[in-house]
Amino acid sequence: MADRLGYLYIDTGGMYRALTLKALRVGVDPGDGAAVARLASSTRISVDSSGRILLDGEDVTAAIRCPAVSAAVSRVAGWPAVRKILTRRMRELAGCGGAVLEGRDVGTCVVPHADCKVFLTASPEERAKRRWRELREAGYAVSLAEVYENLVTRDRADSSRGLAPLTVAEDAVVIDTTDLDVEETVEAVLRLCTDR
Repeated sequence: MADRLGYLYIDTGGMYRALTLKALRVGVDPGDGAAVARLASSTRISVDSSGRILLDGEDVTAAIRCPAVSAAVSRVAGWPAVRKILTRRMRELAGCGGAVLEGRDVGTCVVPHADCKVFLTASPEERAKRRWRELREAGYAVSLAEVYENLVTRDRADSSRGLAPLTVAEDAVVIDTTDLDVEETVEAVLRLCTDR
């Protein structure tokens, strides 16, 4: 979408993953909210013009998709102080001009007044298959069952948290991509953007 529109791509979940990666690297417990918030305030997380996630200047786009980060990111993203710091940074990035933001609370919390909001979904089984293929292509030896369990657990945690839960914004259009490929999904969203 961002490429087709000539906009900046901002993977907001990737930003939380980058912070989680740093916490794991430096030995900060993802369950210690105060320590994670201190780490967030002293960490530079941004995106470049290609949408790559940069952690203190290092391209961590691939590294943040590892199973260890996936298992801990919901805890890191659940801390209010952490969300405040990263949400402010996301808004700064989005405020620089046209941007396509992807994330679990983008339409409800990060940019609630966005021009066009889309809630992409797919069956948990299909989402797990897609993620499993990505992980295998990246060289991770994980089972489809493990990926599915992690996905369901994260969805449950993110949907039930009190702050910025995973939910559909009232003014978002829901598109089920279970039976759509990437190009079909992009075309559906582009039609929606054009209509808006």
